[in-house]
Amino acid sequence: MSQHIHDVLIIGSGAAGLSAALHLSQLGTVAVLSKAELTEGSTFYAQGGIAAVLDSKDSIESHVQDTEIAGAGLCHKDAVRYTVENSKKSIEWLISQGVTFSTKPNKEGELKYHLTREGGHSHRRIIHSDDATGKAVSTTLVGAVKQQQNIILFESHNAIDLITRQMNGKKRCVGAYALNLSTGEVEVFKARFVILATGGASKVYLYTSNPDVASGDGIAMAWRAGCEVSNLEFNQFHPTCLYHPEAQSFLISEALRGEGAVLKRPDGTRFMPEYDKRADLAPRDIVARAIDHEMKKLGAECMYLDISHKSPEFIKSHFPNILEKCLSLGIDITQSPMPVVPAAHYTCGGVAVNLKSQTAVAGLYAIGEVACTGLHGANRMASNSLLECLVFAKAAAEDIESQFDKITVCDEVAEWDDSRVTDSDEQIVITHNWHELRQVMWNYVGIVRSDKRLRRAERRIELLKQEIAEYYQNFRVTNDLLELRNLVLVAELMVKCAKLRKESRGLHHTLDYPELAKEAHDTVLTPD
Repeated sequence: MSQHIHDVLIIGSGAAGLSAALHLSQLGTVAVLSKAELTEGSTFYAQGGIAAVLDSKDSIESHVQDTEIAGAGLCHKDAVRYTVENSKKSIEWLISQGVTFSTKPNKEGELKYHLTREGGHSHRRIIHSDDATGKAVSTTLVGAVKQQQNIILFESHNAIDLITRQMNGKKRCVGAYALNLSTGEVEVFKARFVILATGGASKVYLYTSNPDVASGDGIAMAWRAGCEVSNLEFNQFHPTCLYHPEAQSFLISEALRGEGAVLKRPDGTRFMPEYDKRADLAPRDIVARAIDHEMKKLGAECMYLDISHKSPEFIKSHFPNILEKCLSLGIDITQSPMPVVPAAHYTCGGVAVNLKSQTAVAGLYAIGEVACTGLHGANRMASNSLLECLVFAKAAAEDIESQFDKITVCDEVAEWDDSRVTDSDEQIVITHNWHELRQVMWNYVGIVRSDKRLRRAERRIELLKQEIAEYYQNFRVTNDLLELRNLVLVAELMVKCAKLRKESRGLHHTLDYPELAKEAHDTVLTPD
C-alpha cells in the first residue's frame, strides 16, 4: 500500500484549497488531493465575481449590513466583520498571483477595476473577470501551485475517510485514506495538519447547477470523524436551470427575466403575477418557490421561460451564449420557450468552524463551502462565497503556521484492509440508490418543506442508508460508492437540521411553520 507523508494535507482543489496551499508552501510540503482534474469544481464554473470593499464610496459597514440582511438574522456578526475587513487584502493577494480582473476607463481616461452590483448589495463592489471570474481565479491558482516545488498535486484521488488518533488527551486528525481512481488502490496520506476544502453537497438534489464532484464528501468525513455540523437546512436554489438530459446543469441567467422573459406553465399561461407583485422580477427565492409549487401542483417535470416575443436580433445580441447552448440541444429560444427547473446551487451550512477555520477535531480545518463559518446565515448573499474561500484559507494557514513546529507526523496509522471484500457484480444497486436518494431529497426536502414531507424523507433515507452501508461493507470501494455513501449521510443530516427548525427563515421555508421565530438560533448537530 502506498503511503504519503506531508506536513499539510489539503483535500480539495478549488479557490479555498489552492489558496491555502500557496499560503503554506513556504512552511513545508503540502499535498493537494483532487477528486478529478484540479479545475473540476464549483470555483471554475462561478460566473459572477467577488464581493469586496474597493470603492471609496463604499464602506465596510455597508457590506456588513447588506450581508446580515441577506442572512435573515442568522449571520455571526464576528464572522461577517472579519470576512469583510479582510476583503480588500484578499483581492490584492489574488492580483499579486496574476488574476486579471475587468477594467473600465474613468472620466479622466484612467483604467480602473470595473465593479458591478448584484442582488442584496447596496453598492457596486463586485470585482470580476468578465462573466467567468471563477475560471480566471481557478486557472491562475492552478498555474501558481504548479510552480511551487513544495506543493504536490494528486489528481484523481477521492478521500475516503479521515484518520484520527487520541493524542495528549484529545482527538486529533492525522491524515486520510484516499482511493486512487487511476489504479483502484487505496493509499494512506499522513500529515501534521489536514484541511477540508471539498465544496458543497448540492448533488444530493435531483437538479443542481454544481459539477458532479459536489457530493458532500468533506461534510460526511468530518461528521464521521467527530465534528459538529451546523445549519444544513439552508440550501440555496437558483430558479432557472435548463431542463434537458444533455444540458449538464446549465444555468439560465436571471438577466433574461431582466430583459423581459416571462415564466409560463406547460399550457402557456403566466403564473408569477399570482405570487408576487414584481412578477418575474421577484427575488430569486420567491421565483424558485413559485416554480416548485407549480411543478408539484400540476405534476409537471418543468416550467417554461419565454423570451421569444423579443426580436431574434435582440436575443442574439444580448444572450449569444444561451442561444448557442439551447440551439445545440434543439431549442430555438427565438421561436419557443425553454424548459427550466430550479436547481440546488449552494450549501450554506456545513462543518462548524471558528474564525481560525478550526473544527472540533484538533489538527483538522474546514474552509470554503464545506464549512459553516457563520458568514452566510440563512441565505448567502451574491459573490460572498469566493471571498469566504480566500479569507478563511488565509486564516487556516496563519493558525497552522503558529503551531507548525509543535506538531509531528503520527506514525501509528493502520493500513487499509480490504482483504474481506470482493468486487461488486451489481453496480445497478448504486445507480438505483443514487437516483432514488436525489429524487427523495428533491420532492421532500427541497425548496418548500413540511413536517409530513420531512418524515417521508427520513424513513426512505434510513432504508437507503442501511442498504448502502451493507454494500460498503461487502464490496471494494469505487468512486460512485464513496460519493453515494457520503450523500446519503449528508441527506440524513439535512433532514435532521430541517426538522429542528420550527420556523421559516431565509432558505428554509416550511408550510407548518410559515412565520419567523422571535429569536434566531443556529441548528447544530453533534455526533454521538
